Amino acid sequence: MTTDPLHKYPRPPFEAQPQSFPGKTGRMAPEPDHGEDSYKGSGKLTGQVALITGGDSGIGRAVAIAYAREGADVAISYLPEEQADAEAVSGWIEKAGRRALLLPGDLKDPAYGRSLVARTVETFGRLDVLVNNGAFQQPNQGLDSIEDTIFEDHFRTNVFGPFYVTKAALAHLKPGASVIFTSSVNSKHPMPTLLAYSATKGALSNLVLSLAQLLAEKGIRVNGVLPGPIWTPFIPSGMSQDSVKSFGDQVPFGRPGQPAELASAYVMLASEDSSYTSGALITVAGAMPVF
Repeated sequence: MTTDPLHKYPRPPFEAQPQSFPGKTGRMAPEPDHGEDSYKGSGKLTGQVALITGGDSGIGRAVAIAYAREGADVAISYLPEEQADAEAVSGWIEKAGRRALLLPGDLKDPAYGRSLVARTVETFGRLDVLVNNGAFQQPNQGLDSIEDTIFEDHFRTNVFGPFYVTKAALAHLKPGASVIFTSSVNSKHPMPTLLAYSATKGALSNLVLSLAQLLAEKGIRVNGVLPGPIWTPFIPSGMSQDSVKSFGDQVPFGRPGQPAELASAYVMLASEDSSYTSGALITVAGAMPVF
């Protein structure tokens, strides 16, 4: 494989491939790269325990594989209808010699958010890294086309869910622990066709900056990753098919990123090597300028 970032992975145009949310990895063409055959660990998270929401596919799947290969046991949350994808991730975690815990449910439910943490700690005895990655996305046309319940679902999943999980995790996170949020470049460059989604990501980026200050005295680091256009099941299940065909061509690299290309950012932020990094919002967006 070439090391040229412009041509390392497929470029648009892509074929139309409609799916319903949240989408299936195996139905995507081309299928995303989560680092299954490429990510090489180096022991940066040896002996740690990580909980990743939305860990069945896309960015969460890539992070789960990377964390396992870095030496961590990994719990993942996901919607029940994503069981097959979650079991595939579990297989990759176990192939890396680590333990996996599968936790199906809906992040909109506060009780589920609390149970994620409780079951992770009960199973593994500790919690060192929390990755708030699970999200909901549905495009819109005009403002009047956004149903109240859909707008609320965006906030309940993308903002309330991470709040519930992080609040529950706080009792178990020790000095040196890391909390990472998946925000988006949309938090700084909101899209009118993703009004609700962009608004939630703006809230998440703000939450990162506030929490980093709030938890500093506890020695807990809080950071965020701002992905640009990334080839995940969100794309065919949450965008128009015309947008899918040209997805990624708007950034200087001229292509979408692959989930595997974000894993290193999450590893860096979780690692002790980044002990002075807190309150950072790291953009991974193929040279797209984000201010």
